[in-house]
Amino acid sequence: MKKTVVLLATILAFGLSAQAQKANIEFPEYKFTTIKENPITTVKNQHRSGTCWAYSTIGFVESEVIRINNITDPALYPDFSEFFVVSHSYSDRADKFVMLDGNLTFSAGSQGEDVLDVIRLYGLVPQEAMTGMNYGSELPVQGELDAVLRAYVEAVVKNPNKTLTTAWKRGYQAILDEYLGEYPQSFVVDGIEYTPESYRDALNFNPDDYVTLTSFTHHPFYTYFPFEVADNWRWDQFYNVPIDEFMSILDYALENGYTIAWGSDVSEPGFTRDGLAILVDVKATNTSGSDQERWVGKSEDKTSKKNASKKANSKTNPIVEQQPTQESRQEGFMNKTITDDHGMQIYGIATDQWGGKYYMVKNSWGDAGKYKGIWYASEAFVKGQSLDICIHKSALPKEFVEQHPNVLR
Repeated sequence: MKKTVVLLATILAFGLSAQAQKANIEFPEYKFTTIKENPITTVKNQHRSGTCWAYSTIGFVESEVIRINNITDPALYPDFSEFFVVSHSYSDRADKFVMLDGNLTFSAGSQGEDVLDVIRLYGLVPQEAMTGMNYGSELPVQGELDAVLRAYVEAVVKNPNKTLTTAWKRGYQAILDEYLGEYPQSFVVDGIEYTPESYRDALNFNPDDYVTLTSFTHHPFYTYFPFEVADNWRWDQFYNVPIDEFMSILDYALENGYTIAWGSDVSEPGFTRDGLAILVDVKATNTSGSDQERWVGKSEDKTSKKNASKKANSKTNPIVEQQPTQESRQEGFMNKTITDDHGMQIYGIATDQWGGKYYMVKNSWGDAGKYKGIWYASEAFVKGQSLDICIHKSALPKEFVEQHPNVLR
Protein backbone atom coordinates (compact mmCIF):
# COMPACT_ATOMS: atom_id res chain seq x y z
CA MET A 1 0.00 0.00 0.00
CA LYS A 2 2.81 2.42 0.91
CA LYS A 3 4.52 1.80 -2.42
CA THR A 4 1.25 2.48 -4.18
CA VAL A 5 0.79 5.77 -2.37
CA VAL A 6 4.34 6.83 -3.20
CA LEU A 7 3.84 5.89 -6.84
CA LEU A 8 0.59 7.84 -7.09
CA ALA A 9 2.19 10.85 -5.45
CA THR A 10 5.07 10.69 -7.91
CA ILE A 11 2.72 10.42 -10.88
CA LEU A 12 0.69 13.36 -9.60
CA ALA A 13 3.83 15.43 -9.09
CA PHE A 14 4.99 14.76 -12.64
CA GLY A 15 1.52 15.59 -13.95
CA LEU A 16 1.48 18.89 -12.10
CA SER A 17 5.03 19.56 -13.25
CA ALA A 18 3.99 19.10 -16.87
CA GLN A 19 1.07 21.48 -16.43
CA ALA A 20 3.30 24.06 -14.76
CA GLN A 21 5.87 23.73 -17.53
CA LYS A 22 3.22 24.36 -20.14
CA ALA A 23 1.83 27.35 -18.25
CA ASN A 24 5.27 28.90 -17.73
CA ILE A 25 6.22 28.98 -21.41
CA GLU A 26 6.03 32.62 -22.43
CA PHE A 27 5.33 32.74 -26.15
CA PRO A 28 6.30 35.83 -28.12
CA GLU A 29 3.84 37.55 -30.43
CA TYR A 30 4.13 35.66 -33.71
CA LYS A 31 3.34 37.27 -37.03
CA PHE A 32 2.81 34.92 -39.95
CA THR A 33 3.09 35.50 -43.69
CA THR A 34 1.39 33.05 -46.02
CA ILE A 35 3.68 31.51 -48.64
CA LYS A 36 1.37 28.88 -50.12
CA GLU A 37 -2.30 28.25 -49.37
CA ASN A 38 -4.51 25.59 -50.92
CA PRO A 39 -8.33 25.62 -50.81
CA ILE A 40 -10.13 24.33 -47.72
CA THR A 41 -13.73 24.31 -46.63
CA THR A 42 -15.03 26.02 -43.50
CA VAL A 43 -13.75 25.03 -40.07
CA LYS A 44 -16.10 22.58 -38.31
CA ASN A 45 -16.51 21.77 -34.62
CA GLN A 46 -16.27 18.19 -33.36
CA HIS A 47 -17.16 19.57 -29.88
CA ARG A 48 -17.45 16.77 -27.31
CA SER A 49 -16.75 13.83 -29.57
CA GLY A 50 -13.64 11.81 -30.30
CA THR A 51 -14.11 12.09 -34.05
CA CYS A 52 -11.21 14.31 -35.13
CA TRP A 53 -10.20 11.53 -37.53
CA ALA A 54 -13.51 11.92 -39.39
CA TYR A 55 -13.55 15.72 -39.37
CA SER A 56 -9.94 16.08 -40.53
CA THR A 57 -10.16 13.48 -43.28
CA ILE A 58 -13.58 14.62 -44.51
CA GLY A 59 -12.11 18.14 -44.71
CA PHE A 60 -9.26 16.67 -46.72
CA VAL A 61 -11.71 14.85 -49.00
CA GLU A 62 -13.64 18.08 -49.53
CA SER A 63 -10.41 19.81 -50.59
CA GLU A 64 -9.63 16.92 -52.91
CA VAL A 65 -13.05 17.17 -54.56
CA ILE A 66 -12.45 20.91 -55.00
CA ARG A 67 -9.06 20.20 -56.60
CA ILE A 68 -10.14 17.26 -58.75
CA ASN A 69 -13.19 19.07 -60.14
CA ASN A 70 -11.49 22.49 -60.36
CA ILE A 71 -14.15 24.22 -58.26
CA THR A 72 -13.19 27.88 -58.04
CA ASP A 73 -16.29 29.39 -56.44
CA PRO A 74 -16.27 28.92 -52.62
CA ALA A 75 -20.05 29.04 -52.68
CA LEU A 76 -19.93 25.72 -54.54
CA TYR A 77 -17.51 24.00 -52.15
CA PRO A 78 -18.83 20.63 -50.90
CA ASP A 79 -19.87 19.90 -47.32
CA PHE A 80 -19.90 16.16 -46.62
CA SER A 81 -21.41 14.35 -43.66
CA GLU A 82 -18.87 13.32 -41.02
CA PHE A 83 -21.40 11.20 -39.17
CA PHE A 84 -22.33 9.09 -42.17
CA VAL A 85 -18.71 7.98 -41.98
CA VAL A 86 -18.65 7.76 -38.18
CA SER A 87 -21.80 5.63 -38.01
CA HIS A 88 -20.54 3.16 -40.62
CA SER A 89 -17.19 2.98 -38.86
CA TYR A 90 -18.83 2.26 -35.51
CA SER A 91 -20.96 -0.43 -37.16
CA ASP A 92 -18.01 -2.15 -38.83
CA ARG A 93 -15.93 -1.98 -35.66
CA ALA A 94 -18.68 -3.73 -33.69
CA ASP A 95 -18.57 -6.64 -36.16
CA LYS A 96 -14.82 -6.98 -35.74
CA PHE A 97 -14.93 -6.50 -31.96
CA VAL A 98 -17.41 -9.35 -31.59
CA MET A 99 -15.53 -11.54 -34.06
CA LEU A 100 -12.34 -11.08 -32.05
CA ASP A 101 -14.07 -11.79 -28.72
CA GLY A 102 -13.50 -8.24 -27.55
CA ASN A 103 -9.76 -8.25 -28.24
CA LEU A 104 -9.86 -4.98 -30.15
CA THR A 105 -9.88 -1.33 -29.16
CA PHE A 106 -13.45 -0.08 -29.01
CA SER A 107 -13.70 3.68 -28.64
CA ALA A 108 -14.60 6.82 -30.56
CA GLY A 109 -11.09 7.12 -31.96
CA SER A 110 -9.96 5.96 -35.38
CA GLN A 111 -7.66 7.25 -38.13
CA GLY A 112 -7.78 8.71 -41.60
CA GLU A 113 -7.59 5.50 -43.61
CA ASP A 114 -10.82 4.43 -41.93
CA VAL A 115 -12.62 7.32 -43.67
CA LEU A 116 -11.31 6.19 -47.04
CA ASP A 117 -12.39 2.62 -46.25
CA VAL A 118 -15.94 3.79 -45.44
CA ILE A 119 -16.14 5.89 -48.61
CA ARG A 120 -14.88 2.93 -50.64
CA LEU A 121 -17.45 0.58 -49.11
CA TYR A 122 -20.47 2.83 -48.65
CA GLY A 123 -20.02 6.12 -50.55
CA LEU A 124 -20.44 9.77 -49.52
CA VAL A 125 -23.41 11.93 -48.59
CA PRO A 126 -23.82 15.70 -48.19
CA GLN A 127 -24.05 17.14 -44.70
CA GLU A 128 -27.71 18.04 -45.08
CA ALA A 129 -28.57 14.40 -45.81
CA MET A 130 -27.19 13.16 -42.45
CA THR A 131 -26.18 15.71 -39.84
CA GLY A 132 -25.67 13.17 -37.05
CA MET A 133 -27.37 15.52 -34.58
CA ASN A 134 -30.33 13.30 -33.69
CA TYR A 135 -30.16 13.46 -29.89
CA GLY A 136 -31.07 16.96 -28.81
CA SER A 137 -27.90 19.03 -29.11
CA GLU A 138 -26.66 21.42 -31.78
CA LEU A 139 -23.07 20.15 -31.61
CA PRO A 140 -21.73 16.62 -31.13
CA VAL A 141 -21.88 15.35 -27.54
CA GLN A 142 -21.10 11.65 -27.70
CA GLY A 143 -20.19 10.50 -24.19
CA GLU A 144 -23.52 8.77 -23.68
CA LEU A 145 -23.54 7.17 -27.12
CA ASP A 146 -19.97 5.87 -26.77
CA ALA A 147 -20.72 4.40 -23.34
CA VAL A 148 -23.93 2.73 -24.55
CA LEU A 149 -22.26 1.22 -27.63
CA ARG A 150 -19.35 -0.15 -25.63
CA ALA A 151 -21.58 -1.66 -22.95
CA TYR A 152 -23.71 -3.26 -25.67
CA VAL A 153 -20.87 -4.97 -27.55
CA GLU A 154 -19.19 -6.07 -24.31
CA ALA A 155 -22.44 -7.75 -23.30
CA VAL A 156 -22.65 -9.48 -26.69
CA VAL A 157 -19.05 -10.69 -26.42
CA LYS A 158 -19.82 -12.36 -23.07
CA ASN A 159 -22.24 -14.53 -25.07
CA PRO A 160 -24.55 -15.44 -22.18
CA ASN A 161 -26.69 -17.66 -24.47
CA LYS A 162 -23.58 -19.63 -25.51
CA THR A 163 -24.45 -18.77 -29.08
CA LEU A 164 -24.92 -15.35 -30.70
CA THR A 165 -28.45 -14.37 -31.61
CA THR A 166 -29.51 -13.04 -34.98
CA ALA A 167 -30.77 -9.88 -33.27
CA TRP A 168 -27.64 -8.37 -31.70
CA LYS A 169 -26.49 -6.46 -34.77
CA ARG A 170 -29.98 -5.12 -35.51
CA GLY A 171 -30.17 -3.86 -31.94
CA TYR A 172 -26.75 -2.23 -32.21
CA GLN A 173 -27.63 -0.56 -35.51
CA ALA A 174 -30.88 0.69 -34.01
CA ILE A 175 -28.87 2.55 -31.35
CA LEU A 176 -26.71 4.18 -34.03
CA ASP A 177 -29.79 5.10 -36.05
CA GLU A 178 -31.50 6.71 -33.07
CA TYR A 179 -28.48 8.80 -32.07
CA LEU A 180 -26.92 9.65 -35.44
CA GLY A 181 -29.80 9.14 -37.86
CA GLU A 182 -30.47 6.45 -40.44
CA TYR A 183 -28.27 6.18 -43.52
CA PRO A 184 -29.95 7.98 -46.44
CA GLN A 185 -30.69 5.58 -49.27
CA SER A 186 -30.99 8.44 -51.76
CA PHE A 187 -30.94 12.23 -51.78
CA VAL A 188 -31.11 15.11 -54.24
CA VAL A 189 -28.23 17.51 -55.00
CA ASP A 190 -28.74 20.28 -57.57
CA GLY A 191 -31.85 18.57 -58.88
CA ILE A 192 -30.18 15.19 -59.39
CA GLU A 193 -31.01 12.14 -57.30
CA TYR A 194 -28.06 10.13 -56.00
CA THR A 195 -27.28 7.17 -53.83
CA PRO A 196 -24.21 7.45 -51.57
CA GLU A 197 -22.22 5.36 -54.04
CA SER A 198 -23.32 7.24 -57.16
CA TYR A 199 -22.66 10.57 -55.43
CA ARG A 200 -19.10 9.51 -54.61
CA ASP A 201 -18.53 8.46 -58.20
CA ALA A 202 -20.10 11.63 -59.64
CA LEU A 203 -17.59 13.64 -57.60
CA ASN A 204 -14.74 11.69 -59.27
CA PHE A 205 -13.39 10.70 -55.88
CA ASN A 206 -11.59 7.35 -55.79
CA PRO A 207 -10.36 6.21 -52.35
CA ASP A 208 -7.86 3.88 -54.04
CA ASP A 209 -5.94 6.91 -55.34
CA TYR A 210 -4.52 7.72 -51.89
CA VAL A 211 -1.56 6.59 -49.82
CA THR A 212 -0.76 7.08 -46.14
CA LEU A 213 2.91 7.62 -45.27
CA THR A 214 4.68 7.20 -41.96
CA SER A 215 8.30 7.20 -40.78
CA PHE A 216 9.60 4.77 -38.17
CA THR A 217 12.54 2.37 -38.08
CA HIS A 218 10.95 -0.72 -36.51
CA HIS A 219 9.88 -1.70 -40.04
CA PRO A 220 11.94 -1.49 -43.25
CA PHE A 221 11.72 1.72 -45.23
CA TYR A 222 9.89 1.64 -48.58
CA THR A 223 7.51 -1.10 -47.46
CA TYR A 224 3.91 -1.20 -46.29
CA PHE A 225 3.02 -2.38 -42.79
CA PRO A 226 -0.08 -2.33 -40.54
CA PHE A 227 0.67 0.65 -38.32
CA GLU A 228 0.66 -0.35 -34.65
CA VAL A 229 -1.61 2.24 -33.06
CA ALA A 230 -4.80 1.28 -31.28
CA ASP A 231 -6.97 3.50 -33.47
CA ASN A 232 -5.89 1.59 -36.59
CA TRP A 233 -8.47 -1.04 -35.78
CA ARG A 234 -8.97 -2.01 -39.44
CA TRP A 235 -5.23 -2.78 -39.59
CA ASP A 236 -4.73 -0.54 -42.62
CA GLN A 237 -1.22 -0.51 -44.03
CA PHE A 238 0.98 2.60 -44.18
CA TYR A 239 4.01 3.17 -46.40
CA ASN A 240 7.23 3.75 -44.47
CA VAL A 241 9.79 6.37 -45.59
CA PRO A 242 12.73 8.15 -43.90
CA ILE A 243 11.66 11.29 -42.07
CA ASP A 244 13.58 13.72 -44.33
CA GLU A 245 11.89 12.18 -47.37
CA PHE A 246 8.57 12.31 -45.51
CA MET A 247 8.99 16.05 -45.07
CA SER A 248 10.11 16.56 -48.67
CA ILE A 249 7.00 14.76 -49.94
CA LEU A 250 4.82 16.88 -47.65
CA ASP A 251 6.35 20.07 -49.05
CA TYR A 252 6.10 18.88 -52.64
CA ALA A 253 2.41 18.09 -52.22
CA LEU A 254 1.58 21.46 -50.69
CA GLU A 255 3.60 23.39 -53.26
CA ASN A 256 1.76 21.61 -56.05
CA GLY A 257 -1.76 22.34 -54.89
CA TYR A 258 -2.58 19.36 -52.64
CA THR A 259 -3.64 19.28 -49.01
CA ILE A 260 -2.81 16.59 -46.47
CA ALA A 261 -4.72 14.62 -43.83
CA TRP A 262 -2.38 14.66 -40.84
CA GLY A 263 -2.19 12.45 -37.75
CA SER A 264 -0.06 13.90 -34.95
CA ASP A 265 0.90 13.83 -31.30
CA VAL A 266 -0.31 17.06 -29.68
CA SER A 267 0.70 16.37 -26.08
CA GLU A 268 3.77 18.60 -26.25
CA PRO A 269 3.57 21.84 -24.22
CA GLY A 270 4.10 23.83 -27.42
CA PHE A 271 0.75 22.75 -28.84
CA THR A 272 -1.41 25.54 -27.49
CA ARG A 273 -5.09 26.32 -27.61
CA ASP A 274 -4.24 29.66 -29.15
CA GLY A 275 -3.26 28.37 -32.59
CA LEU A 276 0.42 27.44 -32.17
CA ALA A 277 2.20 24.10 -32.50
CA ILE A 278 5.87 24.57 -31.61
CA LEU A 279 8.33 21.87 -30.54
CA VAL A 280 9.56 23.77 -27.50
CA ASP A 281 12.99 22.97 -26.12
CA VAL A 282 11.96 23.36 -22.49
CA LYS A 283 15.58 23.25 -21.31
CA ALA A 284 16.26 26.44 -23.24
CA THR A 285 13.12 28.21 -22.06
CA ASN A 286 12.82 30.58 -19.14
CA THR A 287 11.73 28.32 -16.28
CA SER A 288 13.08 30.06 -13.22
CA GLY A 289 11.01 29.11 -10.20
CA SER A 290 9.00 26.48 -12.09
CA ASP A 291 8.67 22.76 -11.48
CA GLN A 292 10.98 22.19 -14.44
CA GLU A 293 13.80 23.67 -12.40
CA ARG A 294 12.91 21.25 -9.63
CA TRP A 295 13.09 18.19 -11.88
CA VAL A 296 15.81 19.23 -14.36
CA GLY A 297 17.92 21.34 -12.00
CA LYS A 298 20.02 24.44 -12.54
CA SER A 299 23.12 24.70 -14.68
CA GLU A 300 26.46 25.36 -13.08
CA ASP A 301 26.60 28.82 -14.60
CA LYS A 302 23.39 30.34 -13.27
CA THR A 303 24.05 33.79 -14.72
CA SER A 304 24.73 32.58 -18.25
CA LYS A 305 21.72 30.28 -18.18
CA LYS A 306 19.48 33.05 -16.91
CA ASN A 307 20.62 35.38 -19.69
CA ALA A 308 20.26 32.67 -22.33
CA SER A 309 16.77 31.83 -21.08
CA LYS A 310 15.66 35.45 -21.24
CA LYS A 311 17.00 35.76 -24.77
CA ALA A 312 15.36 32.51 -25.85
CA ASN A 313 12.03 33.54 -24.43
CA SER A 314 11.95 37.29 -24.88
CA LYS A 315 9.18 39.05 -26.72
CA THR A 316 11.52 39.82 -29.63
CA ASN A 317 12.89 36.30 -30.22
CA PRO A 318 11.24 33.05 -31.29
CA ILE A 319 10.93 30.08 -28.95
CA VAL A 320 13.95 27.77 -29.07
CA GLU A 321 12.88 24.43 -30.54
CA GLN A 322 14.08 20.86 -30.31
CA GLN A 323 15.69 19.41 -33.43
CA PRO A 324 13.96 16.08 -34.04
CA THR A 325 15.73 13.17 -35.72
CA GLN A 326 14.75 9.75 -36.98
CA GLU A 327 16.18 8.34 -33.77
CA SER A 328 14.31 10.71 -31.45
CA ARG A 329 11.06 9.96 -33.26
CA GLN A 330 11.57 6.23 -32.88
CA GLU A 331 12.44 6.54 -29.22
CA GLY A 332 9.32 8.62 -28.61
CA PHE A 333 7.10 6.15 -30.46
CA MET A 334 8.49 3.15 -28.63
CA ASN A 335 8.27 4.73 -25.17
CA LYS A 336 4.78 6.13 -25.85
CA THR A 337 5.66 9.81 -25.63
CA ILE A 338 4.73 10.19 -29.32
CA THR A 339 1.22 8.83 -29.64
CA ASP A 340 -1.71 9.00 -32.06
CA ASP A 341 -3.54 11.94 -30.47
CA HIS A 342 -5.27 14.09 -33.04
CA GLY A 343 -6.19 14.37 -36.71
CA MET A 344 -6.04 17.66 -38.61
CA GLN A 345 -5.60 18.93 -42.19
CA ILE A 346 -2.44 20.64 -43.44
CA TYR A 347 -3.18 23.01 -46.31
CA GLY A 348 -0.44 25.62 -46.60
CA ILE A 349 2.99 27.01 -45.74
CA ALA A 350 3.81 30.23 -43.90
CA THR A 351 6.79 31.95 -42.28
CA ASP A 352 7.08 33.91 -39.06
CA GLN A 353 8.77 37.31 -38.72
CA TRP A 354 12.11 35.61 -38.06
CA GLY A 355 11.95 33.48 -41.22
CA GLY A 356 10.88 30.28 -39.47
CA LYS A 357 8.85 27.84 -41.54
CA TYR A 358 5.34 26.81 -40.49
CA TYR A 359 2.53 24.66 -41.82
CA MET A 360 -1.01 26.03 -41.92
CA VAL A 361 -3.37 23.58 -40.26
CA LYS A 362 -7.15 23.36 -40.23
CA ASN A 363 -8.38 22.04 -36.88
CA SER A 364 -11.88 20.84 -35.91
CA TRP A 365 -12.42 22.79 -32.69
CA GLY A 366 -14.64 25.48 -34.19
CA ASP A 367 -13.30 29.02 -34.24
CA ALA A 368 -11.05 28.39 -31.23
CA GLY A 369 -7.73 30.19 -30.85
CA LYS A 370 -6.26 33.39 -32.11
CA TYR A 371 -6.57 32.34 -35.76
CA LYS A 372 -10.21 31.18 -35.65
CA GLY A 373 -9.69 27.44 -35.97
CA ILE A 374 -6.37 27.58 -37.84
CA TRP A 375 -3.12 26.45 -36.26
CA TYR A 376 0.45 27.29 -37.28
CA ALA A 377 2.68 24.24 -36.79
CA SER A 378 6.44 24.74 -36.97
CA GLU A 379 8.54 22.60 -39.28
CA ALA A 380 10.23 21.04 -36.25
CA PHE A 381 6.86 20.18 -34.68
CA VAL A 382 5.58 18.47 -37.82
CA LYS A 383 8.86 16.63 -38.31
CA GLY A 384 9.02 15.49 -34.72
CA GLN A 385 5.40 14.76 -33.86
CA SER A 386 3.83 13.42 -37.07
CA LEU A 387 2.43 9.93 -37.01
CA ASP A 388 1.25 9.88 -40.61
CA ILE A 389 0.10 11.87 -43.61
CA CYS A 390 -2.42 10.86 -46.26
CA ILE A 391 -2.04 12.29 -49.78
CA HIS A 392 -3.14 11.66 -53.33
CA LYS A 393 -0.71 9.37 -55.13
CA SER A 394 -0.22 12.00 -57.83
CA ALA A 395 1.18 14.28 -55.11
CA LEU A 396 4.21 12.00 -54.80
CA PRO A 397 7.29 13.37 -56.58
CA LYS A 398 7.93 11.64 -59.90
CA GLU A 399 11.49 10.71 -58.91
CA PHE A 400 10.24 9.08 -55.72
CA VAL A 401 7.72 6.94 -57.59
CA GLU A 402 10.34 5.91 -60.15
CA GLN A 403 12.70 4.79 -57.39
CA HIS A 404 9.96 3.11 -55.31
CA PRO A 405 7.18 1.94 -57.66
CA ASN A 406 5.77 -0.39 -55.00
CA VAL A 407 4.23 2.68 -53.35
CA LEU A 408 1.59 2.63 -56.13
CA ARG A 409 0.41 -0.91 -55.42
